[in-house]
Amino acid sequence: MPFQRMITLTTDFGLTEHYVGAMKGVIHSINPTAQVVDITNAVQSFDVLDGALAVSQAYHYFPKDTVHVVVVDPGVGGPRRPIIATIGQYLFVAPDNGVLSLVYEREERVSVRHITSEHYFHHPVSNTFHGRDIFAPVAAYLSKGVDTAKFGEEITDYVRFLAPTPKAMAENSWKGLVLKTDKFGNLITNISPKNIPQIFDGPSKTFKITVGKAEVTKLVSNYAEGAPGELFALLGSTGFLEISANKAAASRVAMADKGSEVTVTIA
Repeated sequence: MPFQRMITLTTDFGLTEHYVGAMKGVIHSINPTAQVVDITNAVQSFDVLDGALAVSQAYHYFPKDTVHVVVVDPGVGGPRRPIIATIGQYLFVAPDNGVLSLVYEREERVSVRHITSEHYFHHPVSNTFHGRDIFAPVAAYLSKGVDTAKFGEEITDYVRFLAPTPKAMAENSWKGLVLKTDKFGNLITNISPKNIPQIFDGPSKTFKITVGKAEVTKLVSNYAEGAPGELFALLGSTGFLEISANKAAASRVAMADKGSEVTVTIA
């Protein structure tokens, strides 16, 4: 059986346009037996941080050697470089705009190459759709086992950013923010047990979380522990503190959304 790598797609292309279908068509024209899985195609438009969050939460659940294609690319056609990154046990094909930053943070072994070998591209190359004409075909050839060294030279000046972390305002007070609002209206913050362990130390700790128009003083272990419509905090599956409500959208109850300030005070 020939060597095969799985391919995943993480994009902001949505579900109503042809873009994802065209990428899959290019992949299958090069490798008809490729297995392609969507992580999500509903990243917020142009939002590199949202794309970084999405792929960082999912990539490590796939088999070793999976090729993760990440296309959140507001600079398409500009000077930003297309890259292949070998990170830990996985391969990533993406624009060099920081969209892999949170994956870089998770792994110790990182090698990045600038994709310059144009004979692996789909021609003619559009100035506005590198997902179809560069990233998809490169991923398809990688899925067939083509060595990363054939695509271009290794670089060390690749773009990366640090995710925003809570800032201490006083001895027992911190300021964070909402990283994203998911489809259920949960407010996913940038607060983790590593940042502010005191919230998670147990029922002996009294805290107040202010977000939007709301104050939250209750920590639960799952959504069902809260009363219907009640706002509460919990440690979500992302590893971050969430402000949530039982069978209600916390974002509407708290009148908060992505980017909203979150203040934590420990008594």
